[in-house]
Amino acid sequence: MSGIRGKDTKPEMLLRRGLHGRGFRFRLHERLLPGRPDMVFPRRQAVLFAHGCFWHGHDCPLFRLPGTRTDFWRAKIAANQHRDAAAHTALLAGGWRIATVWECALRGRSAVPLSDVLDTLAGWLVSSSPEIEIRGPK
Repeated sequence: MSGIRGKDTKPEMLLRRGLHGRGFRFRLHERLLPGRPDMVFPRRQAVLFAHGCFWHGHDCPLFRLPGTRTDFWRAKIAANQHRDAAAHTALLAGGWRIATVWECALRGRSAVPLSDVLDTLAGWLVSSSPEIEIRGPK
């Protein structure tokens, strides 16, 4: 598992390039914030998480629990989900707005076109809405 990247993943890079190209400026992986968001937009008091469906236990076709060591994986993914929920609560309490983009929105048969995802995120960033979640169809 040491070869699994936690940052600069393909979905994250797609979002970074697209949002930067649309004029949004951000900081990466801010260590001082709960959950170390993938992108932080300080001017807009917003953070963005690009979640992988497997690692965060998303209920979509891209998530499937491995057939071996199922107890280990179930515990690991549950711990990830618990950490995500704690970070989410702490960020909201701190006045941050939160966007979550799931891997299934950017990948797979039922992926949403990237331009649609970027348009939705850009619209959310300039709004005052506290949260948004972008996912692929179930």
